[in-house]
Amino acid sequence: MSLHIGATKGQIAQTVLMPGDPLRAQFIAENFLDNAVRYSEIRNMYGYTGTYKGVPVSVQGSGMGMPSMGIYSFELFSEYEVENIIRIGTAGAFHEDISVGDILVSLATSTDSNYQHAFQVPGQYSPSVSFDLLTKVINAGAGTGIAFKAGNTVSCDVFYELGDQWWKQWASMDVLAVEMEAAALYMNAAYKGKNALAMMTISDHFVTGEKATVAERQNNFTDMMKLALEAAIK
Repeated sequence: MSLHIGATKGQIAQTVLMPGDPLRAQFIAENFLDNAVRYSEIRNMYGYTGTYKGVPVSVQGSGMGMPSMGIYSFELFSEYEVENIIRIGTAGAFHEDISVGDILVSLATSTDSNYQHAFQVPGQYSPSVSFDLLTKVINAGAGTGIAFKAGNTVSCDVFYELGDQWWKQWASMDVLAVEMEAAALYMNAAYKGKNALAMMTISDHFVTGEKATVAERQNNFTDMMKLALEAAIK
């Protein structure tokens, strides 16, 4: 048992899907996994292990933001011998050629966070996706027919940013979307020598003003869940 996850060693699979919302973790466990068992409910941040097409897979809530993702992913990598984490969440799009409902894989992520200071690198570190997991997602997409887009994203600390210049400046550098966790996940994976990939369903659009509902955010992004699960068993 780690400080924030109430599992014993062996209860968590080598590959973990990580939604921010613990209720989305519960939804995945109840609707996609066979024989799912809840291994942790500390702080109501649920974690489950079951099987998908006969292969052990875990799903663990991360909470919102880089500090929370940083805690849970670091403990999974360090305390439970997890090898692969696939973040599944939501993002806001900056470009018109991406639509609400599209799936986006983060190839690399910029950030306005100071999270990297923990690693004492003497410059600006550029967190990027695991090529191994990216290849598995590409193969899973080909096998399922589930389309996705890929490109650079930015992980931000502030949800309610003031004004609109901030996102336009990121968009001008071909950053496709904003979310709040991928940079911490990618940094932790790099530091621990593990694999990480973040895929997000677009829930908000900064150009068009479209937004998904709360219920849609929690339950309706099933293509992303299927794509992540298929990649998890490759």
